[in-house]
Amino acid sequence: MIPLKDDNPTSGQPTVTYFLIGICVVIFFIQLGSESYRTGQLFYSYGLIPSVLMGHDQLPTDLYTVPAYMTIFSSMFMHGGWIHLIGNMWYMKIFADNIEDNLGSRNFIIFYILCGIGAAMAQVLMDTHSQIPMVGASGAIGGVLGAYLINHPNAKVLVLIPYIIITIIKIRALYVLGFWFILQFISSGGGVAYAAHIGGFVCGMVLILFFNKKVRKKTKIIKGPWS
Repeated sequence: MIPLKDDNPTSGQPTVTYFLIGICVVIFFIQLGSESYRTGQLFYSYGLIPSVLMGHDQLPTDLYTVPAYMTIFSSMFMHGGWIHLIGNMWYMKIFADNIEDNLGSRNFIIFYILCGIGAAMAQVLMDTHSQIPMVGASGAIGGVLGAYLINHPNAKVLVLIPYIIITIIKIRALYVLGFWFILQFISSGGGVAYAAHIGGFVCGMVLILFFNKKVRKKTKIIKGPWS
């Protein structure tokens, strides 16, 4: 089930969404031009390595570039290849604009980063001794999907179902995102950080409740004697 677009208009331009997509694309092209990307060393220098973050291991001096805690953030904007990048940015383009519209630009970027941190820590806590570097915006985007499920469960999403006969239909976001979430459990393994996807999704579902309250409180109309 591949989402193509949603039928959920926004009231303004999703500036932060486009900005985040742009950063990820630019960083990916910078990666491609690096010799250390081809050797894989780049991912050890800037990717999140659970055992290093938790202090169980240390990077060799030739790989050490930033403090371990900073890799929580640097890893969010890196991708392992074209498919990884395109898949993440496609989901970001479809679903993030409405969450930015709900929260406003400043709150949205805070929300996005918090989801990324939550996703990263979910993956780290799954195996604190893992020496495999984690990269990608998938966890933070998982948070966006979780928020979309809470705020827009009935929005219609145009999806492509590529089975025996290719079918394009509109279904509720509740089913599209519910299917995505279940798929993370079914597909776990193969070197993909599914714990980060799941952790980010759950984090987004929880955080959006607090952010929604904050936005409603800010925009609440106070009635006076002129009402």
